[in-house]
Amino acid sequence: MVSVEQIDRADKVASAGQALLRWYDTHARVLPWRYSSGDTPDPYRVWLSEIMLQQTTVKAVVPYYEKFLDRWPTVHHLASADPDELMRAWAGLGYYARARNLLACARIVSEKWGGVFPDNETDLKALPGIGVYTSAAIRAIAYNLPAVVVDGNVERVMARMHTGLASGLKSKSILSDFAKHYYSFAAEVGRSGDMAQAFMDLGATVCVPKSPRCGICPLFLHCPSKGKPELLKPSNGGARGVRHKRFGAVYWVIGGDNSVLLEKRQERGLLGGMTGFPVSEWTDKPAQPPSPPEFLAGIPFYRVSRGQVRHRFTHFDLALDIFMARSPFISESLPQNFFWHPTVSLKEAGLPSLFVKVFNLAMPLHLSTG
Repeated sequence: MVSVEQIDRADKVASAGQALLRWYDTHARVLPWRYSSGDTPDPYRVWLSEIMLQQTTVKAVVPYYEKFLDRWPTVHHLASADPDELMRAWAGLGYYARARNLLACARIVSEKWGGVFPDNETDLKALPGIGVYTSAAIRAIAYNLPAVVVDGNVERVMARMHTGLASGLKSKSILSDFAKHYYSFAAEVGRSGDMAQAFMDLGATVCVPKSPRCGICPLFLHCPSKGKPELLKPSNGGARGVRHKRFGAVYWVIGGDNSVLLEKRQERGLLGGMTGFPVSEWTDKPAQPPSPPEFLAGIPFYRVSRGQVRHRFTHFDLALDIFMARSPFISESLPQNFFWHPTVSLKEAGLPSLFVKVFNLAMPLHLSTG
């Protein structure tokens, strides 16, 4: 027998779901990977956007997405991409394992699946770089199939809609269970993809983490947290853990022809496969002085005044001191993965954002010293 509570919940979900979809029909964000109602989405474009959007803002992703589509318009084109060119195109977007998985996934889809992304969870999750969330997003948005697409935005909306309390934020499984009801409703009305994107837009523009815009929210009448975002403060009062800090040095080595020494980093690890300047080990405390790579140990470096680069990674903050020197080395004496690069085209070397900061600080001094 269906309980009164279940009926009440079903009524609330249907009413709120209809309100959210009506709002989305009018207020959906215009994004380059979005499709108008009635159009057939390209799964390749949906997949590409979802991979790029992992832990990255829409604003940062848009120019990269457009650049990738222009250079590699189909999954077959991407599958045949030169790995170094792809990494250069990705430089600055961060989380570089995504780029390596992007190429690996494209090659499998091109070769094994004939360029057509599978539409079931098992086969999608078997592809490099695709997990539970991305698999669900592809099924819902690209194929309009029933799927429970739950990210931080959906969890926040569900917590406010169904608990109104900070304790509700602690259990992702409970919040996912709430979301399942909305996606079931969306599947019944044939709008699985629209529901996923409606939640994304609501969480990004209205039901934001701080100072939510409750007065314009389409779910206002259904939400116990309306106008009371203080109910959703974490149970520890909002205190954040202390960020871990690491320290090191980066070396700007000038060759005889005024070129600069670069390194292609190992494929695995932080900034894997990217091009950058030589660095010391990164330690928990500043080393005095830091030790350069062994083959640079005999070079008389000097520390660049006011030349410390600060960069935030996901799990720690990094501070690098810049050291500069001219090197007597010739190209034949360099270890594998190190190479000289013309100064005039360093901007086109595909440097990730950490090394772009180094470039911006060191290049003016390089030019001034001739």
